[in-house]
Amino acid sequence: MPKSADLLRLADAVLLPGFQGTTPPDWLRRRLGEGLAGVVLFSRNIAGPAQLAALTAALRAENPALLVGTDEESGEVTRLEVATGSSRPGGYALGVVDDVALTEALAKDLGADLAAAGITIDFAPSADVNSNPDNPVIGLRAFGADADLVSRHTRAFVRGLQSTGVAACVKHFPGHGDTAVDSHHGVPVVAAAGVDRALRPFREAIAEGVKAVMTGHLLVPSYDPDLPATLSPKVLTGLLREELGFDGMVITDGIEMAAVAGMYGIGGASARAIAAGADAICIGGERSDEATAVEVRDAIAAAVTEGLLPEERLADAARRVRELAVWTTSSGSTTPADGHIGLTAARRALRITRRSTVPVLPLTSAPQVIELSPEMNLAIDKGTPWGVGEPLRELLPGTRVARLAASEATGPAIERLIMEAGPRPIVVAVRDAHRHPWQGEALRHLLSARPDAVVVEMGLPERSDLGAVHIATYGSARVCGQAAAEAITGSL
Repeated sequence: MPKSADLLRLADAVLLPGFQGTTPPDWLRRRLGEGLAGVVLFSRNIAGPAQLAALTAALRAENPALLVGTDEESGEVTRLEVATGSSRPGGYALGVVDDVALTEALAKDLGADLAAAGITIDFAPSADVNSNPDNPVIGLRAFGADADLVSRHTRAFVRGLQSTGVAACVKHFPGHGDTAVDSHHGVPVVAAAGVDRALRPFREAIAEGVKAVMTGHLLVPSYDPDLPATLSPKVLTGLLREELGFDGMVITDGIEMAAVAGMYGIGGASARAIAAGADAICIGGERSDEATAVEVRDAIAAAVTEGLLPEERLADAARRVRELAVWTTSSGSTTPADGHIGLTAARRALRITRRSTVPVLPLTSAPQVIELSPEMNLAIDKGTPWGVGEPLRELLPGTRVARLAASEATGPAIERLIMEAGPRPIVVAVRDAHRHPWQGEALRHLLSARPDAVVVEMGLPERSDLGAVHIATYGSARVCGQAAAEAITGSL
């Protein structure tokens, strides 16, 4: 059955694709003029504040009512500051401080930067309760492992961000924290025993008036044993709409992710998500060309003509997207970001354990820094800088920095670094050492030769008894490394 121009336009009204480049391609300009709902920006689209503001202005010239979204969680998942590392720590550090006024102020500060850049919806915060320490994709992105703590900081973040006219979007509904599978690659399963705990922050975010919810590609057998949440009417309509009473916009996590696209293809998954109760489709983390956007639009339109997706459901989805776009153009009062609150938060999040009877800190001579660098999940841009070596080099000129990946952290390589260090102090930086056996083995090797070493854990610290001094930063953002360097040199 042929698809009418009106139906294709209606299908476009629920799509937020990604694209390549720092200026709008011709196909995107054309599609925006034809009614495309908006875009999702990734680090590949962002070169700096002035360029980003010019880009969003050019997009808005084609469609003044478009939504411009991005994943700017602060901390490890940053798009605006991917080249330098974030000037704000992520959720876990904020949860460690546990000052809701600080979290709200930091989110407001972040919102000021986003609004100035023309971003209208931020896919943040992560409302996941990271109750599984082996979680490969949430971890530091969550506010913590306790549902009540996550709930109060989720509410604070939503308040702060939305006060600037930028819509908050809590994720990954109904909760990705108690899982051990990355949904970029497979389908995580949420055990029935953990569902109530996982839902609590989402209930609180809805009570706070959050404007959007992002679905997680998660299987929740206690609600639907067959379909992941993104594709499940029982989860998106029955649970989120009817039971929790959410009436805002529901957007999918990246629809090209294997947990959903692997089952039905990117177009089929998109149509099924709208039918299940989603309102907007996020595309383009891994596929970001016109052909993909056309494929998804045509698949949604075809689902209507074939009777798989009621046209009224598609029209209702487009209405919610449109209403959110109207809210973002008429809400909030933006004040300039202050540039200091992130470092203040990072400093407050530090937890320092001194184990040596001989004072080790502050360091007054240039150390040898060894950074053990694991492979990061796809939510974190591989180009995002991290570590304690560079900020230490600024404070102690002459600091040497060596970074080792898993394949490079061999016994001979470590022995060579120890020998080359000579009498220099040694600082070892790790990320989630408990999840990466090779980091644990490298640490044992280093500390057996140099028990006076300082260990800086820039992920989740399972142990604090490693090294003569153990510093937990609860984050690897630029400000987390700076705060650790200040503590090491006594300049904090």
